[in-house]
Amino acid sequence: MFRIKDHIRDIKDFPKKDIIYKDITPLLQNPKATRDALKEFLRHLGDQKIEKVVGIESRGFFFATLLAQELNAGFIPIRKPGKLPFKTFRESYSLEYGEDILEIHCDAIKKGEKVLIHDDVLATGGTAAAACKLVEKMGGEIVQCNFLMDLDFLKGREKLSAYKVVSLVTY
Repeated sequence: MFRIKDHIRDIKDFPKKDIIYKDITPLLQNPKATRDALKEFLRHLGDQKIEKVVGIESRGFFFATLLAQELNAGFIPIRKPGKLPFKTFRESYSLEYGEDILEIHCDAIKKGEKVLIHDDVLATGGTAAAACKLVEKMGGEIVQCNFLMDLDFLKGREKLSAYKVVSLVTY
């Protein structure tokens, strides 16, 4: 049986001391592992209609673009401030160590479109919750929030309790 955890390595003290970073590069370097993870995400979606796949900067882009292609849906990047070239909506959110902002192009999602949100990791949930607010502000309907990994001990799912959340791996 395919195990995603076998393709995620721990990097101690990155990006700072006492953090164990979950590195997905080995997964991305293995075409079969990447395909198997993609199939698992698609299995969880079933036959739900998705019109836009939102990928959260930056590691969320990897599978979000693959999912968009498989679902014949548009890909929408959500990025940090100043990285998108067109007019944007923005949403600020709290982090353990301060605040940050996410932006999306103001014409990216039309009212009523079915949206899948994807990121690599669900930690405290602040980033994903801000992405959900942006999508809903534009009138999009969030079908599901996908994550490769869920750091369950940080309780990020609590901030996303209004949505269906799928994670392929839990730590």
